[in-house]
Amino acid sequence: MTDLETRDAARRGAPGPSGALRRAAPALLGYAAVRALGLLALALWSAARDKNAYTLLTARWDSLWYTRVAELGYGYEVRLPNGDVHSNLAFFPLLPWLERLGATVTPLSYADAGFVVSLLASLAAAWGIFAVAEHVYDRRVGVCAVLLWAVLPVGVVQSMAYSESLFTALAAWSLYAVLTGRWVTAGTLAALAGLTRPVGLAVTAAVWAAAITAFARSRREGCVPGAGGTPGARRVLGMLLAPLGAAGYVLWVGHRTGKGPLGYLDVQAGWRNGFDGGAAFARFVAAKFTSFPAALAGVGLIVGVALLVWLYVVCVRQRQPLPLLVYAGLVTLLALCASSYFGSKPRLLLPAFPLLFPLAVGLARLRTARSAPVVCGVAVAAAVYGAFWLNGSGPP
Repeated sequence: MTDLETRDAARRGAPGPSGALRRAAPALLGYAAVRALGLLALALWSAARDKNAYTLLTARWDSLWYTRVAELGYGYEVRLPNGDVHSNLAFFPLLPWLERLGATVTPLSYADAGFVVSLLASLAAAWGIFAVAEHVYDRRVGVCAVLLWAVLPVGVVQSMAYSESLFTALAAWSLYAVLTGRWVTAGTLAALAGLTRPVGLAVTAAVWAAAITAFARSRREGCVPGAGGTPGARRVLGMLLAPLGAAGYVLWVGHRTGKGPLGYLDVQAGWRNGFDGGAAFARFVAAKFTSFPAALAGVGLIVGVALLVWLYVVCVRQRQPLPLLVYAGLVTLLALCASSYFGSKPRLLLPAFPLLFPLAVGLARLRTARSAPVVCGVAVAAAVYGAFWLNGSGPP
């Protein structure tokens, strides 16, 4: 089928917005219930430790950097005793823009607006994950995929004034637009994802991979791109739009710092962030085996990485669409092979939701009487861990 035929078929078979919301309702209600459980556990745990749960969600770690950008703009930096320079230019602008908008049009503070944005974005992300999984598999797998994303051990980050939920929402809906032939929408959402986090590169790569594959398929089938309509032109426009967000911000940072197109890399270097192919992470894991019980943590890290690799291999074997494989592969690669603070890696992997689809397929095959207790048990465990984690070292 040509892209135009695919798009028309998708539109004929797809329900309207209200119908789509009804189909996604079980997934969204389940997601909301899991997140409410997590917030309740956090509130109780924090109260027992004389801490404010809302402060933990909105006014610590990266949340403070985002609200400072929203309130004062870019240009703030902290110089550490070891010479490192932490500049707020490292933080992409879409979340601070939305925080400023929320604080301007409502009585909310910047931190309050960030929290509301994250709550709404997390629901949008859950809906997007459902839409992608339902499109690739079926409705039941879609519900299971959303629930699995909700019960991840670091799922509490989805409710923080961080950019993970916003990015995942934009990425999921961009991928859904790609899968349903809506190229301009896919490119626009990819551009917005690129304004949210550096890993927006993965969304752009997914759009480009799908578009190039579509062009190649059209040539094999003897079709002239754009003939008899404008699908080829829309693909090109989507490809052109996709990198604009990330490229625009990176070039602006380079101009502001006076260091040219690679100036953003210098900003990240000030945070000791970079891409080293996983060498620093490997040294970190190896260092765990120099003592006991730290060696147990080393074993856990190796098992975790092996699980990620295994899930990706299963995704390939299940013939997931190319855009999902490209996106999930790049998100995972950038998370594991970055030299950033290693405690951040679990939350950096949150947007790699296609890796959950093989597990969702397996869960969907179980009867509800068997799958429901499993999900509920994991949800309770995740809620307790999230409360413990956020009251302790937390997600830097």
